This record gives sequence, C-alpha cells and structure tokens, in this order.
Amino acid sequence: MAGERGNRRNLLKELFSNGPGRIGLILLAFLSITAIIVAVTYPRDFGSARWGNPAYWADNPRSVPPSWMNAFTRTRLFRHRRFSETTATTETAGARAFVRTYDFPIEFTADEPPNFISISMREFVFGARPPIILGRLIRPDETDILLFRDVVSGPRPGDSAPYTRHGEEPLRFVLNGDGTAGESLAAVYETTYDTVLTSERRRDMFEALLFGRAEDGVVRALHGSYILRIEVTTVAEDDTVAEITSVFGGSVFGAMGTDALGRDLAIGLLFGLPVALVIGLSTSTVSTFIGTSLGLVSGYVGGRTDTVIQRAADIVANIPVLPLLIFLVFIGGSQLWIILLVLVAFSWPGLTIMVRTMVLQLKSGQEVEAAVSLGASKARIIVRHVFPHTASYIFAQLVFFAPSAVLAEAGLSFLGLGDPSIPTWGQILEHGFRTGAVFLGYWWWVIPPGLLIVLTAVTFMFIALGMEPVIDPRLKGARSWRS
Repeated sequence: MAGERGNRRNLLKELFSNGPGRIGLILLAFLSITAIIVAVTYPRDFGSARWGNPAYWADNPRSVPPSWMNAFTRTRLFRHRRFSETTATTETAGARAFVRTYDFPIEFTADEPPNFISISMREFVFGARPPIILGRLIRPDETDILLFRDVVSGPRPGDSAPYTRHGEEPLRFVLNGDGTAGESLAAVYETTYDTVLTSERRRDMFEALLFGRAEDGVVRALHGSYILRIEVTTVAEDDTVAEITSVFGGSVFGAMGTDALGRDLAIGLLFGLPVALVIGLSTSTVSTFIGTSLGLVSGYVGGRTDTVIQRAADIVANIPVLPLLIFLVFIGGSQLWIILLVLVAFSWPGLTIMVRTMVLQLKSGQEVEAAVSLGASKARIIVRHVFPHTASYIFAQLVFFAPSAVLAEAGLSFLGLGDPSIPTWGQILEHGFRTGAVFLGYWWWVIPPGLLIVLTAVTFMFIALGMEPVIDPRLKGARSWRS
C-alpha cells in the first residue's frame, strides 16, 4: 500500500515538475471547469428540444460568420439585433379605442442592411373585439414607411371571453417587398427621391431600400437612428399582449457564427465539450480496466487461462470495427451508447498483451516469490505486489486511450453514425461538410470544431508526455523544454 501511495506521489510530482505535464494539467483543468459549467447550465434535453428543433433558431440568420469578423473587413457588416418588450412605450386612451405603442430604436451604422426583419407577438388576450396591429418604420430622413397592418383572429364558435390567441405559437411577420411594405416603400422613394421602384426591385432589394437612400440612381446606406414602431389598438384597456419581439437579422452573429439552420455554433461547440470528455474518459477508463484485469490474470495465472485470454485478444484485435459498427447502428439505431460499447469492446487487446508481458517479468521477481512463500493468495499477490509496479504504465495508457476515443467518436459522427439527439463536434463537422460549408467558404463552421477536437486530444497527449519520466526514469532530465 505504501508503494502504491509512493507511485501516486511520484506521478503527481513528475506531472507538476515538467513542462508537458503542467501544460496538460492546466488545459485539462480549463476544459473540465468549462464542461462542468455547461453541464450545469444547459438543459438535459438540449439536443432534442433545442439543437434539433429548427423553430428554436428561427430568429437567427443563417450561415453567417462571427461578429468579431467586423474587425477584419473593410465593409462594416450588420450585427444581429433582437429586442423584446413586455411593456408599451406609450399608452393612449381614446373615446372608442385604447392604443399601446411599442418603440424599438436601432442605430444603423453598417454598410450592409439586415438580412431580414421579423416581428413576433405572443399571447393576445381580449374581450369583445380582436386587437388591430400596425407596424411602421420611422427613418432618419423623417420618412415613415408602413410595414404591415393586420387583425388578430376573432372568437370561434364555442369560445367564451376572455379570448386568448397565439399563446403557444407567436404571431409572426417576416417583412418583404410584397404587399403593404413594398407599396409604402415605393411611395416614399417616388416622393422623396424621385425614384420609381419596380415590384421586382422591391422584392430583390427590400432590406437595402428600407435602410438606404437613392443617389443618382444608386441605393446607398442611410445611416442614423431608426425606430420600428408597433401599435396595438384594442377596444378595452384590459385587452393585452404579453410580449413583442423584433429581430433584425445580421450579416454576422455571436462568437462563432451560425450554420445553415441558424443554430448558434458557439452554443453547440460548448455543449460538445462535456460530451467529448465523457466519451474520452468513460471509454478509456472502462477499456483500461478490462485490458489491465485480463492482462494481470493472463500473465500471472498462465496455463489455459493465459491461452484463452491471449487468443481472444488476437481475435478481437483483428475484427474490422467500422463494418461491425455500421451493422449495429443499422440494427439498433444511431445511439451514443452503441458507439461507446463498440469502442470499449475493441480497445482492450493491446493493453492486455502489454500488461501480460510486464507481469511475466514481475512474476519471477523476489517480491512475488516472497509473497508466495508466505502463503499469499493469487488475488492478493496480483493486487498488492504486481499491479503497483505496472500502475504508472497503465495510467499512461488510460490517458492515451482518451484522445483516441474522442477522435474515434468524431470520426464516426463525421461518417453520419453519431447519435443525432446528442450534438457533438463530429456531428457539427459532418453537417458542415454535408451542406457544402467547405466549398462555400464557411470556415467558422469547420475549423472551430476541428480545433477543439485537436485541443482535447493534445491535452491528454501532454499529460501522457509528462508521465513518461515515471514510466521510464531514464527520460528524467532529457527534455529540453522542462522548466
């Protein structure tokens, strides 16, 4: 027992006393803390309820780069904006109606217009007549563009007051150059800039026209303060709307951009971190335990037991894993536990063979012979007198197994064999390649998950390199970058 504690102390001392070990431990601590925060803050059903639900990302722009790209481009790209209001900016009571006004101010300084503009309204409650909704955009040149006019659906047969509409699914308007908005925009350009807008031009350049002005027949950005104004007119003061949300789709978004479905890649990449660590650590731990146990028994017991274990290791080591995994996924579905099971089932043979070789050398040593002469059982000799001498090597192999498992899962997910309910870095890469992100130049969709996979693998590699002086004392002092 004292020897085992000594090995642990030596291992930790060596990890902290050399460069690779320190770097590995610092990176592992950072990744582990981040993974714990993500595991605590993210909902358990994130994969199915959010990541795999296109409606959850409906307000996000699609396939746009990160916001910090503005620092490296000559053209100022429009940053994504989202505003929500539950309280009206002003309320006006008239003789027959009650008007609530919701103002959403936006400072437009970009060289490109928003990709889209949408307004969502949730949970209308009214008594007699349904509310009337009106939206308009007040521009810096003091022109006023009517965007839409609508009426909430009225009472249905069998309903009783008060009536509730759009309690679950919000009433949503996505603005375009057709209808009321296009006609109002054309009238403003004809009056203010003496420019006639065809229906085709209104449709193709709607956002640019909405946030621009005409100069010599060319539409240029009109910078300044805009106000998106939503007016909700009701018959009674008790009639309400719970929330109004306005979204101005950006040409850049967040810290890592978005994919083709508008999903925030930063959120997906963070969720993939604890998944990667769980895959790496759980697979490597179970594989190491199986390989070590079989290797210790095979080497010390010998005889037929040794022959059976070694032949089994040879057979398993030569089975093609990928075809088998494809078959199991086809039968049982793309589930993470199947992937983990296959990785564990085919990762132990190499360690079993190596541990057996080490045990054969230790078996004839004086410590083991002394324990046998004192009448110690085989199990006690293996646990107390053989295993401690192999512990450093076994732990190093455990660390080496972890990045292999992470890379294997990423590769399988990249081939489309991953669990779709649990987003991983490999799945993000696979979706990017499948939708042509590489060919379209969407680097933010491909490079970050690849770098995170490499970072996680390198973290464990640094720890393994830091443990080499414990495994082979001849390496002490041999590294030039040791501090």
